[in-house]
Amino acid sequence: MENQTQSKCLYFLAFYNNGQKTPINSIVFFLIYVIGGLGNLIIIIVIYLDSHLHTPMYCFLCALAFEDICYPTVTLPKLIDILLSGNNSITFIQCFTQMYFFVAFAGVEIMLLSSMAYDRYVAICKPLKYHQIMSRRACVLVIVVNWGFGFVNSALLTSLASKLSICGSDKIKQFFCDIKAVADISCDTTTFYNSIYIDIFSLGLLTFSINVISYINIIRNILHIKSKHGRQKTFSTCTSHFTVLIILYGSVFWMYMRPPSKSENLDPIFSVFYVAVTPMLNPLIYSLRNIKVKNALIRIARKWLV
Repeated sequence: MENQTQSKCLYFLAFYNNGQKTPINSIVFFLIYVIGGLGNLIIIIVIYLDSHLHTPMYCFLCALAFEDICYPTVTLPKLIDILLSGNNSITFIQCFTQMYFFVAFAGVEIMLLSSMAYDRYVAICKPLKYHQIMSRRACVLVIVVNWGFGFVNSALLTSLASKLSICGSDKIKQFFCDIKAVADISCDTTTFYNSIYIDIFSLGLLTFSINVISYINIIRNILHIKSKHGRQKTFSTCTSHFTVLIILYGSVFWMYMRPPSKSENLDPIFSVFYVAVTPMLNPLIYSLRNIKVKNALIRIARKWLV
């Protein structure tokens, strides 16, 4: 697409109504964005200020919260602007910049969730070895590797996408520069689709397997807990985590692993789940339901109010 970057724009069709402004839709997405951003920002502040939370588990939570602020920031502000202004165009340079950061943050999100699942597995199933396996140094190293791999992987996929040529339509059936939506309007997509499938399958299957194996072992360990209250409490937490994973992986696999079909009109709706809903739910499920985080929040609030 190098020869087209200076002269052409792409146009988003999803949630767009022929140039008409749709303030109600923009308000909905604005609230999702703000609620998710504030929730994640609160988590970061609480973990930073409370020394009791300076442990590997909450280090992962802090990294996830920061990522969940960056992730929707790549796409939602542009969508809100489109809904308010009615201008659904984006230049090629802007499109591929958005695509690069979106793919990078999506990869980081998936890997962080699997790292957190493994951390919980070690904490519950191997408590005596937890501080040896999940030291602060190991935690930081895992987070750095997650972010590094996410951005390198994104650079490779975005570089491949930038070499495609537009054929016919310049309209994207999405509300952001999704890598598959851009591929749909290009000339030769077979090789590129195979690259997407391989990348999503390998990364998705690996991280999904880590999540499933970790939580299966956690549940098996929970079944040996004699206290009924303790079992119910831990099962409740695992159920919440599984809810996020099902929403995330279900929508991602639907979007990227199925072959092109007429059901692609549903892609923008499924995209909302992993682009906006999951980052908004993560602070509620992974943090605000955590007793230590709630207690830390109460302590900090009391200090500020007194």
